[in-house]
Amino acid sequence: YLPFPLLGGESAAPAERGDMGNAQKKPHGRGGEGGPSPHTDHNSHGSHWKNRGGIAEKYKVNQQDSTSDKGLWNGAQGSGRRDSKGARPVGGDGSNLDAPCGALPPPLARLKNEGNLFFKNGQFADALDKYSQAITGFTDSGRFSVLWCCVYINRACYLKDGNSSSIDITGLTRSLELQPFSLKPLLRRAMAYETMERYRQAYVDYKTVLQIDISVQAAHDSVNRITRLLIEQDGEQWREKLPEIPLVPLSAQQHRREEPPSAEVLQARAEKAKQHAAQKTEVCFNSLKQEGNEFVKKGLFQEALRTYSECLKLKPEECPIYTNRALCFLKLDMFAEAKQDCDSALRLEPANKKAFYRRAMANKGLKDYLACSSDLQEVLQQDPNVAEAEKELEEVTLLLRQSLARDHLATPGGLYPSLR
Repeated sequence: YLPFPLLGGESAAPAERGDMGNAQKKPHGRGGEGGPSPHTDHNSHGSHWKNRGGIAEKYKVNQQDSTSDKGLWNGAQGSGRRDSKGARPVGGDGSNLDAPCGALPPPLARLKNEGNLFFKNGQFADALDKYSQAITGFTDSGRFSVLWCCVYINRACYLKDGNSSSIDITGLTRSLELQPFSLKPLLRRAMAYETMERYRQAYVDYKTVLQIDISVQAAHDSVNRITRLLIEQDGEQWREKLPEIPLVPLSAQQHRREEPPSAEVLQARAEKAKQHAAQKTEVCFNSLKQEGNEFVKKGLFQEALRTYSECLKLKPEECPIYTNRALCFLKLDMFAEAKQDCDSALRLEPANKKAFYRRAMANKGLKDYLACSSDLQEVLQQDPNVAEAEKELEEVTLLLRQSLARDHLATPGGLYPSLR
């Protein structure tokens, strides 16, 4: 079921047999005459469309007389003349088969009009052939993208009655490449995917349809139905297995003023924007980090310091950047700043050995030998094989003793209180 006709105008009436054995659908008369035969089998999904010799028997009905043949695109009317392959469209004359079709060249316009006429009369195999000829006959599709979008949509009519083996997914996809976010091919492809039990792809297309036009009830019903199937199939994590739902630009959306976007659409947009921003940040961060590392290798610590600072603006929770910048501060004798960066690194990673060692060096520069000794002992406790830490501990222990001795001498009642 579609909420709109493929070609526009009145819907086709039941079919009759033509000269070549093709089922031919006549338009309904104004008085409501014509109707399907009571012998029509609506459940015979096993029958296949024939290429030239006719379609399934379920379309065979009693012959009806009707002269109404309206609603074809671009004014194309019924024709009694046979086409080049021998098939003859039913009803009317062929005077309007040469009617212009926008910017299409006349030969291709005629093929398109003939395909429309075959389709209107229920001769779907012949319609498919005409549409395919039109597509093959003009390869510069980008020039007439809208028209070729229509031709590709109509070529997908080979699915017309549920024959899943004939679904023209490729044609519908090509149509969407020519005319992105076009409602009709999206809805048809969603229905085709659902018929083929490719429920994840069908769900994505239906949700895209609802972004374009939230009033399409068929899409709402299908989303609810497929959601239940996906939950049964994939469990509670079914959403994680879905392909990405594209975001429809505002210019392609309909009913935007009448119906606000759903919470799910808003969430998808926010997640998409967040993901894009995160990717951009990651690329910039890695580039700056690499640049800073190169500066350090060259001994350009001031330049490296600026680069690492830019890194922290992008990702302030990156522990290695704090320890790298602390090294630059140490090389520039900026001990207080180095200690502060090491403190930040240890808040993020409390057991970071490099942060303990560089904070020890910062404390040494600040002449806080006791704190320096404590940090070096922490490093050796984590890894006794760090020779640099062991050497520094010996040196700072000596400095600590000398500092304590000086402090003791400077206090009242020091080594020789009786001499005062």
